Parts: sequence; structure tokens; C-alpha cells
Amino acid sequence: MELDVKTTSAWGTNGSRARDTAALATRAQAGERKAAVELIELFYERIYAFLRRLTANETEAADLTQRTFARVWQALPTFAGRSSVGSWIHGIAYHVYVDWRRVAHRLEPRSSEWWEAHPSDQASPDEAASRKDFKRTIYHLVDELGTDLKETVHLHYYQELTLQETAEAMEVATSTVKYRLRQALAELQKKLTKEGTGLNRR
Repeated sequence: MELDVKTTSAWGTNGSRARDTAALATRAQAGERKAAVELIELFYERIYAFLRRLTANETEAADLTQRTFARVWQALPTFAGRSSVGSWIHGIAYHVYVDWRRVAHRLEPRSSEWWEAHPSDQASPDEAASRKDFKRTIYHLVDELGTDLKETVHLHYYQELTLQETAEAMEVATSTVKYRLRQALAELQKKLTKEGTGLNRR
């Protein structure tokens, strides 16, 4: 599989799904509880998967997911629609995670068994790989990237946010996201080439 910087997403700012989520947010802001519940249900599993992969801890991920949606509920009246609903919720989740990481100071190391037991169900850098050992290798190498690079890869590739949405979630410039992704892919390619495996694997 050849990795490249994506500019579109099934959960992006274009298309009916984005319009539907925006409509849900508007209805929820107006006090429609059913719409708020639907909005949470729409994103809950994706946010949990995102936090689980970053924390490598199911219990912590579940707790952080709860915190995320508590903040979403509190902040919903102030959502102005300047970004997509998806990037807004991911941004809240990302900052909840960053706060947790600062308190925790460090993350528990992820074992090979952990990665094998928690494959991604989202588009990712190794989505076309046919062998589990190659998939685990990619997971390990992404996990070994610097914090900013790793988190950018998770948001853009694993969570399928567009470049703009990733930038909004992390509160950085789009050019910064592009730079981090290129740097991350270069590092992954270098490590895989050294091991005799490439990112062009299909």
C-alpha cells in the first residue's frame, strides 16, 4: 500500500453525512434531547477507538470517552459551526487526552499482544496489508513516532479526518499537519526499508 496525504474523508466536511451531523447538532442545540443522543451515538465508538489506541488502555479510554462527551454536552450551546461537527468532537477528545497525558506523565508500553488484539476498524496506513505481522509492525512503528507525529497520524489516517479537520482538532495550521504527516511517512518508510519492508506493499 502506498501512503499519501489524503484530502477527503467519509466523515469530512463535504457530503450528506456532514450535513446530517450539522443538522443533528443544530437540533440538539435547540434542546432536542433525541438529536443529542443520536449525535453521541454516531461518534461514540469512533472516539472510544481513537482514545483506546492512544492510551493503550481500555479502562482509561472508556473514562476519557465519557469525559469527552460530558464536555461535548456542556459545550454544545457554544458550537458555532465554524468547523465540522466531527473535527469539533475529535478536538475535544484530543484535548481531553492531552490533559490526561500530562497528568499521567507517561503512557504504558504497548505489547505485541495488545496490538494484535486491537486491530483498527478504520482506514489506516496498513489497511491493505494482508499479513498480521506487517500490520503489527506498522502499529508499533506509528506508536514509536514522536508524540505530535503519532497523534497527527491517528487523527488523519485512523480517524479519517481531513487535513483541515485534523488541523482544527489539534489547533494547528494545515501546513503543520501536512509537514507532520510527510515527516511521519518518511520515518515509517525509512524504518520499514531498513527492515526490508516497504509502505508500497499491497
